[in-house]
Amino acid sequence: RIDLLVAGAGIGWAGPFMTMPHTDIDRVLFLDLNATLHLVREVLPAMVAAGSGRVVLVGSVAGAVGVREEAVYSAAKAGLAAFAEALRQELRGTGVGVTLVVPGPVETGFFARRGRPYHRSHPRPTSAGRVAAAVWDAVSESRDDTYIPSWLTLPSRVRALTPGLYRKLLDRFG
Repeated sequence: RIDLLVAGAGIGWAGPFMTMPHTDIDRVLFLDLNATLHLVREVLPAMVAAGSGRVVLVGSVAGAVGVREEAVYSAAKAGLAAFAEALRQELRGTGVGVTLVVPGPVETGFFARRGRPYHRSHPRPTSAGRVAAAVWDAVSESRDDTYIPSWLTLPSRVRALTPGLYRKLLDRFG
């Protein structure tokens, strides 16, 4: 019996989209989006049959707002966010919940593996331990969404409510 699935696979690629090799586009989309959907599809029937469980999808702030030179990673993580919302609606009344975790940059080997270190001054990277604690809290409280750090909800909300203002701020502050 599986009570909790945390789907947190992710690889990245940094650089202008026009220079990204087609094989890397496929690789990022496969691991960050497709593999996660297939994993959830395999585990979900048993959770629904048991009438309980929680699926945790690890997205990214890049999926909430889009990040320059991380277009495909942003697209994959945005796909996870949409999947979380749609799945949450489908599972209503089954006893199975869905939590979307939306971290900013996390102190792991992710940036080294993608071939470019993290160089932005904001948001500052968060420890993996802090993300794990936030996941635990979100699961314990049956939250639908959790942003780490919590202030990252602000750019997402500004983008959703006033996309023109969001783009002007992005042009000015990067």
